[in-house]
Amino acid sequence: MPTCDNCGSHVSDRFARVFADEVGQLLACPACSANAGIAEAARERTRSQN
Repeated sequence: MPTCDNCGSHVSDRFARVFADEVGQLLACPACSANAGIAEAARERTRSQN
């Protein structure tokens, strides 16, 4: 099961697929970060890939 690289909490495979970066790192999860921050990080990553 994947874990958050920031706090070590377990996350679902689906969460990891959506929020991990291009090398598979999870820099935040619901246990250690506000959901709004996770969504913002995902938007920023999407913008930078275009």
